[in-house]
Amino acid sequence: MREKVDWVGAAGSSLLRKAVGYWRDDSDLWFEHAYDRLPETVRVNPLSPNSEWVESWLESIGCTPISWFNGVGSAWEMPFDRGKAEGETKKLLAALHVTGRLTRQEAVSMLPVIALDAQPGEVTLDMCASPGSKTTQIAEHLDDLGVVVANEVVRGRVNLLVSNIQRHRSQTAIVVNHDARHFPNVPESGYDRILVDAPCTGSGTTRKNPDVWRRWKPNSGRSMQKLQIDILDRAVKLTKTGGRIVYSTCSLDPLENEAVVAEILRRFPYLSLSSAHHAIPNLIASEGFRDWPILDDDGSIIENEEVRESFLPPIEEKIAEQLSLCMRVWNDQSQGGGFFLAVIEKSDSFQKKKIQVQETLSSDDSPIDKDTVPQPINENQSEMLSQHIGNVPDNLWVRGRKVLWATPEAKMIWNSERSRRGGRTRIPGQRWRPLSVVHLGQEVAHLRKGEFERIVGSAAGKLAETIEMGVVEVSAECIDSLLAGNEPKPEELSSDISQIRGNLLLRDTSDGTTIPVWIGGRVTLMLRTSEHIVMCALRGVIFPSKSEEE
Repeated sequence: MREKVDWVGAAGSSLLRKAVGYWRDDSDLWFEHAYDRLPETVRVNPLSPNSEWVESWLESIGCTPISWFNGVGSAWEMPFDRGKAEGETKKLLAALHVTGRLTRQEAVSMLPVIALDAQPGEVTLDMCASPGSKTTQIAEHLDDLGVVVANEVVRGRVNLLVSNIQRHRSQTAIVVNHDARHFPNVPESGYDRILVDAPCTGSGTTRKNPDVWRRWKPNSGRSMQKLQIDILDRAVKLTKTGGRIVYSTCSLDPLENEAVVAEILRRFPYLSLSSAHHAIPNLIASEGFRDWPILDDDGSIIENEEVRESFLPPIEEKIAEQLSLCMRVWNDQSQGGGFFLAVIEKSDSFQKKKIQVQETLSSDDSPIDKDTVPQPINENQSEMLSQHIGNVPDNLWVRGRKVLWATPEAKMIWNSERSRRGGRTRIPGQRWRPLSVVHLGQEVAHLRKGEFERIVGSAAGKLAETIEMGVVEVSAECIDSLLAGNEPKPEELSSDISQIRGNLLLRDTSDGTTIPVWIGGRVTLMLRTSEHIVMCALRGVIFPSKSEEE
């Protein structure tokens, strides 16, 4: 108890609290809600065929829907603090997250994607994407139609981004590795919508990161602002005419928020703001500032007339009056974290162009990119796959031993033309350059020495709806028996598989539930432990003490 009092005392004497005293008349009310730990909040993936069951389970353990959430799917607050789930609840919650059926995400972090309002079929860009919760939320809005390019500059964080996107099991994401300030002009037609969830000082995250109380200083925001402006500047240039940009931070500092937006409106007169409040009407929030002080590192107001223009409140009335359309979310209003967002519109309408692309490539047409990057399957690979699964879905790609399933828009980006940096020579399409692509789409199958090996368990249900071979229908009792840990001989399970060896999908005749198995001397379940846990919970089967790893 004493440690908590000492910590709250340190927060009370912090420069951040002093700064909020300039930004709000009732800063004490904000402070009362700025240091207790956050509740656990999650977002249910509407692309999962089990989403209704997941929602019912959440309700059964005492979760409540987040009242202001008006995005696709649903969002829930847990009846316990972050990381405090116990027993079977903790076990199933972790499994649901790992299998992409829900995503753990701070509630206010869901706001920017709701305001972005991406539509199915659109080409979107998440410029600062890792760890990926907003990227997967965009994918849910796209409904497996269109594409979201997820960019991360730090190579070490790219792996985390790829992991979270693979966990989510959506087909629309392309992961790239670039400095957002210099993001390539690909595709040349631009993006329908761009999210800039910018790097910031995190002064709104005190309930999640208590160390912010100790380390935040007024010059922190000044030091971040140029980076934020440069990224947003690039986003404007990459957005189609008639497109939308959402700029957001988890900062309370106007120098990282309204001042950045004002500078961008100053640079690009054809931009305008639309109301973030209208995009999320049920959330209690404040309007953006049109005026603010510039603070020194002792918390006093700087009177120096040589302060950089981009720090100062705008003198242009046309810009200043628009800033109220921005949204400031304070801790006491959200009962969670602090946040800022602005919805920026690029004027006039844009007529989408339909681009025809090849579904497969001949060997002569194959790109010369490194084989470590995803490439569309060629005719030989497609023929090889068809021998094992029958009908081969459109828009398959290969990267190493992985077969990936993407959307048509991925090929549109891959097949576009672009200028070589620093020269006049055109680089033809049918390769990613200058994009540095790491991953795309959903992993659906594995190859071994270039030949088909097996279907990936996480894709079994979706792929079974498309392919013609390698799927056998069995009874619900057969599925439940395998989930319970039994490994019958093939002839004991079904006469249809008594002569089969290798990878196979078994589909429940009653409800379509599909599981991958390996047929040998025994029928062996090929599910990762997390997927196995969820499948058992869904069907009321007792999870066995041991399960096969995929």
